[in-house]
Amino acid sequence: MSEEIKDQELERDEQTAAEEQTDCQTNEQAQPQEEELTDSPAEELSPEAKLQAELNKLKDTYLRLVAEYDNYRKRTLKEKSELIRSGGEKALTDLLPVVDDLEIALQNLDKATDLDALKEGVHLIYSKFVDYLSRQGVTAIPTEGENFDDELHEAIATFPAPEESLKGKIIDCVKKGYKLHDKVLRHSSVVVGQ
Repeated sequence: MSEEIKDQELERDEQTAAEEQTDCQTNEQAQPQEEELTDSPAEELSPEAKLQAELNKLKDTYLRLVAEYDNYRKRTLKEKSELIRSGGEKALTDLLPVVDDLEIALQNLDKATDLDALKEGVHLIYSKFVDYLSRQGVTAIPTEGENFDDELHEAIATFPAPEESLKGKIIDCVKKGYKLHDKVLRHSSVVVGQ
């Protein structure tokens, strides 16, 4: 029985192979006819009609490219404006705890009886805020004992230097200056020894 089953399977395989071969032959015969059909109208077109068809095709391609570029431009402008609008969101969110601490300090200001505890609270809020600024890349511009640099400092006064070594150096800082990474946000207001 097993030999009969094997013979039947072989016959089926041969039949399917023969059917596939006939399908391939009919497809090959059909393809040249399709090509002939597409070539024949092109031969009948006049040169002006061919040029007009090519012009229409180029116009269509051009219009599609212009529309695609316009969509790209609008999309990038929208993304840029969203980035600018929400870019400060994280910075402001990280600043809210400092505001909360200030509100608590203001509420307890009138009730406070221990002046040392109040001072300590204000110093803690200040250190928290400075820590926040440093995480954002903001650093104070060093001034005390530094040479005067007009790119970092703004001289608001000159004072006779008490020592010869302090000439051209910063004697006092009236207002701190800050940098954001390498960019100066605010110049330090300083007194320079003369």
